[in-house]
Amino acid sequence: MTSFKSVSYSASRPGPRLIVLGAVHGNEFCGTLAIGQIMAMFDAGELVLDAGHVTFVPVTNPLAYAKKTRAGDRNLNRGLQRTDAPREFEDDVANWLCPLLASHDVLLDLHSFQGEGEPFVFIGPENNQGEIEPFRHADVEEALALRLGVDRCVSGWLSTYAAGVEHRRRTANLAQASDASTDVRYGIGTTEYMRSVGGWGVTLECGQHNDPLAVDVGRTAVLNSLTHLGLVSGARPQPTPHMQTLELCEVVDRRDAGDAFARGWRSFESLQRGEVIAIRADGSRVLAPFDGFIVFPSATAEVGTEWFYLAKPSDRLTRLDPSGPASMS
Repeated sequence: MTSFKSVSYSASRPGPRLIVLGAVHGNEFCGTLAIGQIMAMFDAGELVLDAGHVTFVPVTNPLAYAKKTRAGDRNLNRGLQRTDAPREFEDDVANWLCPLLASHDVLLDLHSFQGEGEPFVFIGPENNQGEIEPFRHADVEEALALRLGVDRCVSGWLSTYAAGVEHRRRTANLAQASDASTDVRYGIGTTEYMRSVGGWGVTLECGQHNDPLAVDVGRTAVLNSLTHLGLVSGARPQPTPHMQTLELCEVVDRRDAGDAFARGWRSFESLQRGEVIAIRADGSRVLAPFDGFIVFPSATAEVGTEWFYLAKPSDRLTRLDPSGPASMS
């Protein structure tokens, strides 16, 4: 039986409760390494917790980490919820992780990606009382995203995923899709779960898997989070002055194994309306419906699952007060 490990530091003065995750996916090492460096700074007295509480989980999915693969039995960052009947290793992780997340206020989840590209941060929805992802802490989440040290921000994940599920349910290829791909709850990962239990948080994609600079990005983000939230002393980080903000707005599924991209796409490449993105197995062309960006293109996507996302520019973060709130009210 694989054990789970978390390390916590608490101050005598009250303050926010922050949790930082690494290796939710086992082949994403930068978060683990960055967390290790921060913990060493606490242990050496180079960092001192002045208020609140911080918990570090260097390796969230130990089976996947040992295998050096994205998942152990399945993707931990999908369908995250507690279960009374665990069947896969990630179910056991979820039964341990979900209560741990719920006992904190703020989550910083450190990830990396396979292809080339620049670091970016995922944030949740604007404040709303809708059915998909009701939320009331958008202001503090946005303020933290602006202070992590990256200059690209993406929103709209769960609502776009839900729209894709609804479209998938209506297609003729429904029988080819897995049960998970037709369940809106399967789009719930760590940050979505955190919001569902009253907290808030962001996912930081620190860079390419094997890029040593990704560790630096992760370490800077943790330090900035600690000072921004007032957990450690030091100059509060300033907001990124030129943050590119994008909103996911559409997901396109792969319907046939013969569906192929028109060329090799990189995530966040710009698209012009009418540009050919891909060609279906029947010869029909998939065209860009608007000027925007392609996000998470996957040439190896399984039939009946998301093939790529489309995003539009957003002015969401440019509307904020530059001073921004520091912590949850």
